[in-house]
Amino acid sequence: MADLSLIAGKSRLPNIHPAALAAAVFLLFYPAFASNFFIFQIGAYTLVLGTIALSLMMLAGYGGMVSLSQLTVAGLAGYLMAILGENSVGVMGLGWPWWLTAMTAILAASVFSALIGAISVRTEGIYTIMITLAIAVAFFYFVRQNYVIFNGFTGYAGVEPPVLFGVYWRDPTPFYYLSLAVAAFFFFAVLYGARSTFGLSLQAIRDNPRRMRAIGYDVTLHRIFAYWLAGLIAGTAGVLMVWFNGRISPGSVGVDIVIDILVIAVVGGMRHPIGPFIGALAFVLLENFAIDLIDRERFNTVIGLAFLLVVLFSPDGLLGLWMRIKNALKLKRRTLPESGGEQ
Repeated sequence: MADLSLIAGKSRLPNIHPAALAAAVFLLFYPAFASNFFIFQIGAYTLVLGTIALSLMMLAGYGGMVSLSQLTVAGLAGYLMAILGENSVGVMGLGWPWWLTAMTAILAASVFSALIGAISVRTEGIYTIMITLAIAVAFFYFVRQNYVIFNGFTGYAGVEPPVLFGVYWRDPTPFYYLSLAVAAFFFFAVLYGARSTFGLSLQAIRDNPRRMRAIGYDVTLHRIFAYWLAGLIAGTAGVLMVWFNGRISPGSVGVDIVIDILVIAVVGGMRHPIGPFIGALAFVLLENFAIDLIDRERFNTVIGLAFLLVVLFSPDGLLGLWMRIKNALKLKRRTLPESGGEQ
């Protein structure tokens, strides 16, 4: 425990790299030179998907728990926004204020995530994956068959963000900045949390749960709390997701999209919080532009091939591939003779 405290006492956020600073400036000024399509359909959608995948990265990368129910958690928050707030289909729509609806949806999603964790944390590996996948499939069929609360196959439409400070937050630029603010907040929260005492404990439990249990840590409680935190992230992204689409239906929480979140996290990289956003960008670009090259029905084939290629050549995803190339270039520079540049 002393070792963990010593490590946690050090700087919890790394020094800002020039590339990170350049990326931040690019993201801030992106709407100034991009079209509405690229601002909304590419930029904002990437940030929303990346935030959902970030919740999976936190569980899998830091906790060693691969959950396939993160989109389900986000979907529950989206459904609650339609049920408790306002919609245009004439079913439910209790008319709560948007801020109360959003808070309730996010908290309910986090509790739901914690319940999923309480069920799944007592297993490991493939069993955890199968349990969370079973929950995702059960939720999909439940909302599709339930018409009293979830309006069945049709779902809900007309779910819109509020007009606040004279701004309609579903317009491309305001929604992009809203998504960017949420994504940045959770990105830095996860980055900071990974270096906190809890984050270091969670990583130690991932590496050797038996040893951590032997020195007095409640392994099960730590894992459930990690699910709760991941639920906060996924639930907030779920609110953004339903505002982005303007509707939610069983298709929004389908098994294919559940797998897409895993693909996004793995392709981007599970070792760093930036990985899910890199994977989300690659996924969104393929989703929007692959249909110009191939048949729309074969999109999943392209995603599958891209997934296999990335995993085959870089198990750590695109981020890991970039780090390998970067380290190789550094090594090459070091091995060059000092007088090699002199003539």
